Amino acid sequence: MIRVLLADDQKLVRAGFRSILEDEDDIEVAGEAGDGDGAVRLARELRPDIVLMDIRMPGTDGLEATRRIVRDPRLEGVRVVILTTFDLDDYVYGALRAGASGFLVKDTEPMELLHGIRVCARGDALISPAVTRRLISEFAGRARRPEPARFTRLNALTEREREVLGLVGEGLSNDEIARRLVVSPATSKTHVSRIMTKLDVRDRAQLVIVAYESGMITPGWMSDGS
Repeated sequence: MIRVLLADDQKLVRAGFRSILEDEDDIEVAGEAGDGDGAVRLARELRPDIVLMDIRMPGTDGLEATRRIVRDPRLEGVRVVILTTFDLDDYVYGALRAGASGFLVKDTEPMELLHGIRVCARGDALISPAVTRRLISEFAGRARRPEPARFTRLNALTEREREVLGLVGEGLSNDEIARRLVVSPATSKTHVSRIMTKLDVRDRAQLVIVAYESGMITPGWMSDGS
């Protein structure tokens, strides 16, 4: 059973998600929070598998709440999925850096919502390639310039693993990586898992961050030399 904590300041939004999730045999709503402090408190109390976290909440916002949950060693198995809208949330990249495992758009179709929760719960591709390409390209450009010297851990990767990391950073799924490299999906998944272990990151979303911040992928930093 996948246990989900809903964290959003709008009761109507929480009610909509609850009605969708409670129709599923393998998903249950463990609790609801209307602000970031409540989300952190209930995450510690209920130990859900997934927290659906809105970024914009009163008091402690979703970004800080995500950071607290991810950094709490008691909540190691809890994954945070950010609820976002393309045109409003300027903090999505920051949320990934804080440790969020991915994104769901608030007006997503029910089947996509359910698929995203199940995928996240099993630790696979935690952000859809389409969302990765659109959001990371936009928000990574607002982050600091690449600092390759900070990522000496990349030296532990084989040439093929570096290639796979770059493709993850581009937003490719395991199946897409497999087709690009002409290998099996299982081999692609194995490469991704080994990279996570070598770089000591918790999930695929964090691999995207490493790919951008190391300079392996450049989403459009200023090219005028500034």
